[in-house]
Amino acid sequence: MCIVGILVTVTCAVTPMRAQSSAFHVLAFYSTNVEQDHVDFAKQAIPFFQALSQRKHFSFETTTDWNKLNPETLKNYQVIIWLDDIPSTAAQKVAFQNYMDHGGGWLGFHIAGFLDRREDWPWFADFLGTVFYGNSWPPLPATLDVDDPSSPITKDLARQFVSPANEWYSWNPSPRKNPNIRVLITLDPGNYPLGFKDTLTGGDIPVAWTNIRYRMIYTNMGHGSKIFDNPQQNAFFARALLWLGKKSR
Repeated sequence: MCIVGILVTVTCAVTPMRAQSSAFHVLAFYSTNVEQDHVDFAKQAIPFFQALSQRKHFSFETTTDWNKLNPETLKNYQVIIWLDDIPSTAAQKVAFQNYMDHGGGWLGFHIAGFLDRREDWPWFADFLGTVFYGNSWPPLPATLDVDDPSSPITKDLARQFVSPANEWYSWNPSPRKNPNIRVLITLDPGNYPLGFKDTLTGGDIPVAWTNIRYRMIYTNMGHGSKIFDNPQQNAFFARALLWLGKKSR
């Protein structure tokens, strides 16, 4: 099992945990050779989910080897997470597609949505419900609106909260226009204009959603070292993973 108190540059070995007390099994993929702000996010996300797994009795493992995105490995896990990177080879993409088409669970953060050309991966564009269009810069806090407070994923969250500094993505088209997408959280219009060097000036910009054809949640938060500074947002991350794990049973 990988020790994840700090990030290292070596690949972590993946040893599936099969203890009967584990409700479900999670494998989180991350990289250490990507943008530093994304590494910083993973550095905080790993202990956060480790602690959650201990409280809620599921297994949580990590790997920096994206070639573990293969059928033989994925069959041991009910949920996978992309923390700060995306697949880079055709084989990894096919394995992920087959995993999701056959009921796998996925939680994707921030950079997982960075697909700016549909033709680069048409299946993933349909899976995500949109493609990347633009971004704000520099990272700034933003007020978020909870779209569906009745959802088990957002239940008991405040209807509005301030998310810590993050790079915010915009989409074309809005994922809300896809009939399979259920938007969970959206940038509040009062944020606009958002950014200085690169500015989001308006429009419908969801930041977290699920595609009802799959067991998946995407969330745009995940850039920098301040993402886990808000208890409301932390509760959302925890609920998202637990919901995916529960659906797997």
